[in-house]
Amino acid sequence: MEEVFRSNNPVDLSFATALLSGEDISAVIFDVHTSVIEGSIGILPRRVMVTSEDAVEARRILVDNGLLDPS
Repeated sequence: MEEVFRSNNPVDLSFATALLSGEDISAVIFDVHTSVIEGSIGILPRRVMVTSEDAVEARRILVDNGLLDPS
């Protein structure tokens, strides 16, 4: 699995996973429970992970939709 997106914003995380799902890319959000344990103050970001085979395409989708910088 590879990280393709990281955020503290639940709306951005939901948008990212919906975009990927719409392109038949399975995504998993890591660190959800860790984020809750820290008291929901937003210090620890959650990570969107995809398979290595889907990582390049997933990043392209997120860039095209303004969630990632094209760098």
